[in-house]
Amino acid sequence: MNETSSQSGNSSDGENLLLGNDPVRLTLFTALVQVLVWPFLYVDLFMLFVFLRREALRAEARYVLFAQTLFADSCILILTDFVVITMHVPLLLPIGMCIPLVMFMEALTNLSPTVIVAMCLERFVAICRPLRHVDIFSPRQTFICIAFLWSLCFFIPFVDLFIVFAFVSKSYFASLSFCYYEIMFVAQWHMVMRGLFYIVEFFAILCILLFCYVSIIVVARRASGDDKQSASKGQRTILLHLFQLLLCTLEVMCPYVESQVMAVSIDAYLVVRFFNFLAFSIFSKILSTLIYGFRDEKFFTAMKFYIKPRINDISHK
Repeated sequence: MNETSSQSGNSSDGENLLLGNDPVRLTLFTALVQVLVWPFLYVDLFMLFVFLRREALRAEARYVLFAQTLFADSCILILTDFVVITMHVPLLLPIGMCIPLVMFMEALTNLSPTVIVAMCLERFVAICRPLRHVDIFSPRQTFICIAFLWSLCFFIPFVDLFIVFAFVSKSYFASLSFCYYEIMFVAQWHMVMRGLFYIVEFFAILCILLFCYVSIIVVARRASGDDKQSASKGQRTILLHLFQLLLCTLEVMCPYVESQVMAVSIDAYLVVRFFNFLAFSIFSKILSTLIYGFRDEKFFTAMKFYIKPRINDISHK
C-alpha cells in the first residue's frame, strides 16, 4: 500500500514535470504538435486510401506491410495529439481509463520496428530467394505474419498490465492522472526490465537487418542486368530501414537521456523532453513513411493518379 501511495505521488510529480510552470511554453508546444500532426496525418491517410483503392498494391506483401505502418502511425498521431490536448486543457483522467489508451499506443509504437523487420525479410526473400517468395509471402502467409506482429506488439503491454494488477490496489486505478505510459511502472525494477527488453530487441533487430543487407550485397555483386538493379534497390531499401530503426532506437533511449538531464536542471529537462517528443515521437514517424511512400516508384505513380485529377480540376476553375 505504501508503494502505491508513493507511486501516486511520483505520478503527480511526473505530471508537473510534463507540463512545467510556463503556460506560454505549453501553448507553443501544443501549437507545434498541431502543425506537425494534422497536415502529415492527412498525407498518411491519403497514402492508406491509395493502397486500399489499388488492387495491384494490395496484392504485394511489401505494400501490405507498408500499409500497416501507415495505419499504426496515423493512429499514433491521433492519439498523441489527444494526449497533448488533455495536458494543455488540462484534463486529468482516471488511471483505469488511461491504461487501455497507453497500452494501445505502446503496441502501435512497438509495431514500427517489428514491421521494419518483416519488410526487410520480404526484400531479402524477394532478392535472395526469388523462387520461394511467392510461397513465403503469399497473401495468406502475409496475413498470418501481420496477425503475429500485432499479437507480439501487444504482448509486452499486457505483461506490464499484469504486473500493475499484482502490485497496486484498486484505488490506484481510480486516481487521476495524465495519460502517459509511465503510469504502468509501479516499481523501479519494472522500468529497468523494460529498458533491458528494448536493448535486447534492438540488437536482435539490428542483427536481422545487417544479415539481410549483407546477403543482398552478395547477390548484387554476383548479379547482372535487371537482377543487379533490383538488388541495388534492395540495398537502398534496407539502408532506409536501418535509418528507421535508428529513429525508433533514439525514441526508446529518450527517457534515459531525459532522466540524466532532469538531475541537472528541470528547465533543461522540459526543453529536451519537448524536443524528443516532437523529433522522435512525431517527426520520425512522419519522415519514415513519407520517404518510403514517395521513393517507391510504383506507390508514387499510384498516388499521382489520384492527385492529377484534383490538380486539373483546380486549374480549369
